[in-house]
Amino acid sequence: MKKTIAIVALSAMTYSGVAFAESSRDYISIVGSSTVYPFATVVAEQFGKTTKFKTPKIESTGSGGGLKLFCAGVGVSHPDITNASRRIKKSEVEKCAKNGIKDIVEVRIGYDGIVMANSKDAEQMKIDRKDIFLALAKQVPGKKEGELIANPYKTWHDVNPSLPNVKIEVLGPPPTSGTRDAFAELAMEGGCKKFDWIKAMKKQDKKKYKALCHGIREDGAYIEAGENDILIVKKLEANSKAFGVFGYSFLDQNADKIQGSIIEGEAPTFENIATGKYPVSRPLFFYVKKAHSGMIPGIKEYLAEFTSDRAWGEEGYLVDRGLIPMSAAERTKFKADAMALTPFNPEELSK
Repeated sequence: MKKTIAIVALSAMTYSGVAFAESSRDYISIVGSSTVYPFATVVAEQFGKTTKFKTPKIESTGSGGGLKLFCAGVGVSHPDITNASRRIKKSEVEKCAKNGIKDIVEVRIGYDGIVMANSKDAEQMKIDRKDIFLALAKQVPGKKEGELIANPYKTWHDVNPSLPNVKIEVLGPPPTSGTRDAFAELAMEGGCKKFDWIKAMKKQDKKKYKALCHGIREDGAYIEAGENDILIVKKLEANSKAFGVFGYSFLDQNADKIQGSIIEGEAPTFENIATGKYPVSRPLFFYVKKAHSGMIPGIKEYLAEFTSDRAWGEEGYLVDRGLIPMSAAERTKFKADAMALTPFNPEELSK
């Protein structure tokens, strides 16, 4: 009889052939985006203080790094949730499925702007996305239409005579970062496709177009500064001629030290990002492994805290930290999906 009870108990703690030992992990494990990290940390601390559950452990690994860990498998040795400053890719969903993760819950938490900031001791930059592309791309258009050359520009003035005669030096995130992906798509590609013949390339050779528009130079003008955005802020304080690329929340939290560049006439303000006026804006997400709910204690309760009005609402504590809130309709939808643990449809990614 005792043997039968033990078998039933083990069966109850098994999902997709993976056994969860009841006492093997009693806290939520979260990885992912350095941009979403400060928001998730505040929610985790609040969750730990106001519930019977332990405070979740969160690692800042970058969006790509987090999704790699998240999609590696089901079970207590793998994270329950991953934060992302970009949407999950189709290839990542396929990797998850290959490793037994078939039900993924997508929760959009709000919006963020990507800023190119510098020290308040320097002049505020007024720039176009075309200028950003020409300053940071690995290859740029030559004098003849269709010609591509290795990036020759050394100063911002070389790129555009209206810009300051200052060496191009931009500190930014590595390829594993969702901020890097979004910056490449929104800022770099946004400037790249202002060349009509390059824009036409997208229909002819999408792979070549993406490599060109997203390719960042590797000659020292762009410096990979890791996933630590706070470190970039400190370096900008020390070097007034350098610029840094990171999420709006870090600008908001350090507004006494740094300033955001005005891009195409729009400043990176809360209002401009919320209304979509600021051209380098993006949604933020986290993804939940449905297989872990009920196996790892507190997942549903953590989701309830994150999606509460007191957290992500228009006057919530995350807004105080720089999160741009979603509309009431969006919050209602994503809260409902989160609380019902409704898996998102990967087919949406092809749209």
